[in-house]
Amino acid sequence: MILQKMAGGKVKKEKGKPQQHTPYQGGISFHKSKGQHILKNPLLVDAIVQKSGIKPTDVILEIGPGTGNLTKKLLEAGKKVIAVEIDPRMVLELQRRFQGTPYSNRLTVIQGDVLRTELPYFDICVANIPYQISSPLTFKLLSHQPAFRCAIIMFQREFAMRLVAQPGDKLYCRLTVNTQLHARIFHLLKVGKNNFRPPPKVDSSVVRMEPRKPKIEVNNKEWDGFLRICFNRKNKTLGAIFRQKNVISLLEKNYKTVQALKLSQEGAVKDTGSQMDLSSFGDFDEDQGMDMDGGLDDDDGMEVEDGEAEGSQSEFKDKVLGVLKEGDFEEKRSSKLTLQEFLYLLSLFNKAGIHFS
Repeated sequence: MILQKMAGGKVKKEKGKPQQHTPYQGGISFHKSKGQHILKNPLLVDAIVQKSGIKPTDVILEIGPGTGNLTKKLLEAGKKVIAVEIDPRMVLELQRRFQGTPYSNRLTVIQGDVLRTELPYFDICVANIPYQISSPLTFKLLSHQPAFRCAIIMFQREFAMRLVAQPGDKLYCRLTVNTQLHARIFHLLKVGKNNFRPPPKVDSSVVRMEPRKPKIEVNNKEWDGFLRICFNRKNKTLGAIFRQKNVISLLEKNYKTVQALKLSQEGAVKDTGSQMDLSSFGDFDEDQGMDMDGGLDDDDGMEVEDGEAEGSQSEFKDKVLGVLKEGDFEEKRSSKLTLQEFLYLLSLFNKAGIHFS
């Protein structure tokens, strides 16, 4: 709507087209709906590159390069930049911007969705990403082989603070533990919304992720199932969580399945003495590992009362609670457990033949 001042100081309202986002100097407009928020503060771009610790021999993966403001600095710092960009307009702009420059032979642009693109080898990742792909991209990077040295990524502030949260913090959640299993994560910079064009609705943060070397070996699907139960009510005691009827039923079903498979396996390979490989229970499902919280439904939180439970389930409940007591976990809460404590508790359950996938 346009406001037009008339004689006598009155203001006349005129209908018109809504104001468009300020386009890039080359005539490209940015789409907020696609998460296109281009860094416009050159001092911030310099700070990100400086904190990345880029070596002259590094191959750098950039995700969502946009019009190339950060790309130029990365090309100056490293050996080669591989930029993955989904918007064909931005791809053309990148090619135009660096064509005929000393950087043209050191820049490779891949047009496509990074979540569906097979990523090549890289030493370091530096990215200002669309916030709606934060979770799946994080886990895609952390599962990349061979492992890279580090990733410097701009996230929405709350998401970033969940990644770096510590036990007892309000934002400590399943996402925190799942991510910290695979990487060490550090908060680097707070970034206000006015550093972008167009400005997003939320502030941002830059974090550094360093994949763990050596990796912590777990069955990812079982680990995720275990954490889903633990964080179903993260502020309740683990004793209360593992007394829930649906939890006992699920674990008992898994227990019986594993025992049956073991018997079957032992019968099939009795002469060789082979052991069953529980890794066959499946790999990590990205869609199930992305939620920041999540868990079982509220309506399923019934506890098993000793007098009401069937004999077998009551006996199995005692087995589950016995594991918690053995590790002194019955009165502890998931919101305050460290990564090492989660790993230890899962190992105790597995030792007792109790599995989560």
